[in-house]
Amino acid sequence: MSLLTTIAFSITTALPALEVPSGQPVELYEVLIDEVGADTWLRFRFLAPEIARKGGSVDFAQAEPDLEHLCQAVALPYLAEYDLAPEFVSVTLLDRPVEFGRSDPDATQFIDVFRIASGTCIWEGL
Repeated sequence: MSLLTTIAFSITTALPALEVPSGQPVELYEVLIDEVGADTWLRFRFLAPEIARKGGSVDFAQAEPDLEHLCQAVALPYLAEYDLAPEFVSVTLLDRPVEFGRSDPDATQFIDVFRIASGTCIWEGL
């Protein structure tokens, strides 16, 4: 079980519109630092309303490349800017805001986990 220990540094400059392979609109929602056992995780959570089960137009197969792209294009620069070296980076797409650790059976979430090595995101498949 994970224990959320702190919220990561706030974004100090406005981010440009995030472009992802699927073309769906995506907005950074929050970045969290989480301790899971002895490992540090950085969780990058993005709002992506088009993944909604009801009324959405993007399924997991279409959104999956977006997850790796967001790790490369957003998470890696963030880690460099704040000199962070987590064991894992989690990238989540949510169709609506959901507090981390809370259950919302109506929400849609797509999550991938990456290990960072040699300046790249390596899918972990956890």
